[in-house]
Amino acid sequence: MALVNMRDMLEHAYRNRYAVGGFDLVGLDFLEAIIAAAERQRAPIILSLAESHFEYYDFELAMAATVAAARRSRVPVAIHLDHGASLESAVRGINLGCTGVMVDASTHPFEENIARTRAVVDMAHGCAVPVEGELGYVAGVEGEDAEKHPGEVIYTSPEEAAEYVARSGVDFLAVSIGTVHGRMAGEPRLDLERLAAINERLGIPLVIHGGTGLSDAQFRALIERGVTKINYYTALADAAAARMRANAGADPRAGYTGLMKGVRAAIADEVERCIELWGGAGRADAVLAEARPWHEVEHLIVYNLNEAGEARVADMMQEGRKVLSAIPGVRRVFTGDAVTAGAPYRHCWLVRFASEAVIPTYRDHPAHRAFADTLFRPVAGDRISIDYIAVEDPPAGA
Repeated sequence: MALVNMRDMLEHAYRNRYAVGGFDLVGLDFLEAIIAAAERQRAPIILSLAESHFEYYDFELAMAATVAAARRSRVPVAIHLDHGASLESAVRGINLGCTGVMVDASTHPFEENIARTRAVVDMAHGCAVPVEGELGYVAGVEGEDAEKHPGEVIYTSPEEAAEYVARSGVDFLAVSIGTVHGRMAGEPRLDLERLAAINERLGIPLVIHGGTGLSDAQFRALIERGVTKINYYTALADAAAARMRANAGADPRAGYTGLMKGVRAAIADEVERCIELWGGAGRADAVLAEARPWHEVEHLIVYNLNEAGEARVADMMQEGRKVLSAIPGVRRVFTGDAVTAGAPYRHCWLVRFASEAVIPTYRDHPAHRAFADTLFRPVAGDRISIDYIAVEDPPAGA
């Protein structure tokens, strides 16, 4: 598969002065278009799912499709939770397959922003997942996504940014220097001096939210000053809508599939334009060579139970699925019975971890220890436990 460590991907972009698109998706048409565009351009890509868009789709179902698309992609991919609202959101995102998360506590006072972000960082780093924080506030002006971000723009202070990064431990920082969510109203004015000062102080990948409406020259100026990830949605939604309106105009009786003709191509065209402009075209092989592959781990336990354990095995398995699946970094909990009556071990747990880093955090997590020490180990003395890392073929054409 082509899932790679997102920190490695963005550090490569930062060193080589280009930006990776964090393209928000709201359906399969967006997902397929973004992947297709990245593959045509041989570019690294970030598939981004914003919590502010969850009213438009089922996050769990969308993540299953996104993970499947990333696995078969021929270019390096990261999957990102955008604008996560809480620690619980970040845990859910990681457990569903996100390889990067953003916690957006930017509307809270400075100290609370740090505290909320630090809690997510401590959890996510225990799963080897990098974290994007935000300091300052990127408001919305007009258009489909603007109402999700009400209020006035608050610019990022370089001095506060240095303290925020040091104390929160974030890997990437989203900054406010004049962009807006949604569409720009009038000529965008960016505080490039402020951005340069932030970049000089931090030396980490910077993120811009609200990329729609900027000129080519402005994008280049942002990248020259440390911007390495550009979040992009409104222009993609507008391209899709324009294609649908054209379809409706050409055939007022068109059904759903008629209205959707050419929508993926319209989205992909805009994604390709951005990839070329932001310098990501042709970078896939270099990123694949340098970035660590994102490998999941299967934690396998085969076991037999004593007589007391056999009497309540179904209840124990049910409780384990409930408790263990909530631990950060646990992607799936499978409990099973042997198909063959004479098997040497009658039962199993198969717990899928997001990454190898989850092995010790899972082992030491209070919920796991309480379940194992109270309900499992006392009745399962005959057991074998082994961790297996995924061994997979490289993506076709990589």
